[in-house]
Amino acid sequence: MRDNGFFNTLMTDDDSTPWLITYADLMTLLLVFFILLYTLSYNEKETYKKAVETIKIKDKENLVSLSELIKIPGMLDRQITLEDVSGLKSREKSLFEDLTRFTQASSEKENLSTRFLDGKIIISVNGKALFGSGSASLRPSAVPVFNELIDIFYDYPDYSINIKGHTDNIPIATDIFPSNWELSAVRATTVLKYFISRGIGPDRLTATGYGDVLPLLPNTSEENRTQNRRVEFVLEKKEARN
Repeated sequence: MRDNGFFNTLMTDDDSTPWLITYADLMTLLLVFFILLYTLSYNEKETYKKAVETIKIKDKENLVSLSELIKIPGMLDRQITLEDVSGLKSREKSLFEDLTRFTQASSEKENLSTRFLDGKIIISVNGKALFGSGSASLRPSAVPVFNELIDIFYDYPDYSINIKGHTDNIPIATDIFPSNWELSAVRATTVLKYFISRGIGPDRLTATGYGDVLPLLPNTSEENRTQNRRVEFVLEKKEARN
């Protein structure tokens, strides 16, 4: 009886031990798993740090690493864009900068302006630099302005060019131009023809006359009316064809 009791106790103890082995294996696996995660995390951090240090950003005349840039006071408050890191600029931004440089350097800069509106780039040329009063014939001063614009437009064939003619509100009535509508339309078409003659594809060009219905300023003074007599080039990126 005593032997049977000992045997029964032994069997009970043996029956209870297998779960301890499974539990120990599980704990070992979990420990290995967390060690592996920590190792991967540390290596990834070091790799990222090295990658950041190798990135160089051109700052005027000097190359500055991205890690150094982040340490510059005030840079943490500034959002770093993809353009900052890669040095790449969008086509739109490049085009706008090229046109702005042109208007600032031109001998007719007082008659030129560039602005960005509703996703479109607009170059405005004062009418006095282009046409005589009541005329749609180009002045000699218009040629160098147009030629420089054409050189820029050559570099951006993915942009359409809408040429818009505008007048002031002083009525006109001649045998050639019964109203400002006709005058503005013919002026816009004259510019379009010149651009085509210089190699700009006609598929990129449209010409529209608006008369005096879209003034920049109220037609309440001669100075304002002078500003309203203008030709605008509206540049818009062409949609890709399927």
